[in-house]
Amino acid sequence: MERTTLFELFRSFFKIGLFTFGGGYAMVPLIEAEIIERRRWLPQGEFLDLLTLAQSSPGPIAVNTSVFIGYKVRGLRGAVAASLGAVLPSFLIILIVAIFFAGIRHNPVVDAAFKGMRPAVVALIVVPVFSLARGMHPALMAVAVLAALAVWGLGWSPVLLIAAGAAAGIGWTLTIGKRLHK
Repeated sequence: MERTTLFELFRSFFKIGLFTFGGGYAMVPLIEAEIIERRRWLPQGEFLDLLTLAQSSPGPIAVNTSVFIGYKVRGLRGAVAASLGAVLPSFLIILIVAIFFAGIRHNPVVDAAFKGMRPAVVALIVVPVFSLARGMHPALMAVAVLAALAVWGLGWSPVLLIAAGAAAGIGWTLTIGKRLHK
């Protein structure tokens, strides 16, 4: 397998950042398609592990994912190249919008365009949920649904649920998991 160049990493994440609207979660299916299916830089399981780590780390998921993938593929320089590729399009677009938005913010066409993008953005955010759920044990799916209902319906803190999930996973591994793998 030939070595991935830093420019390839940068270009892949720049393209994803340039053509994705809706934030980090909307980028996940595009990152998955580019990294696993198109470039074959990582296997599915390893990608899901890095995605889980990215979700658990502070900061935007797309940036965290690009850092972890870049690091896995090409080390520290790869992490820098991938994260710059992911961040630069948004930065440039926001800069351009900030410069020109004052003059067009009350334009009905611009307002209609933003309203028209909402359903697509929602769909792009929902896709990773189904992608992550593939192959998940039904009991873990039930836990995920209960956690989502606790956050959405009861107003529980997602941070509390993530910490509880990490503690449960560590506890399970140290007790039951250790016995199962002997």
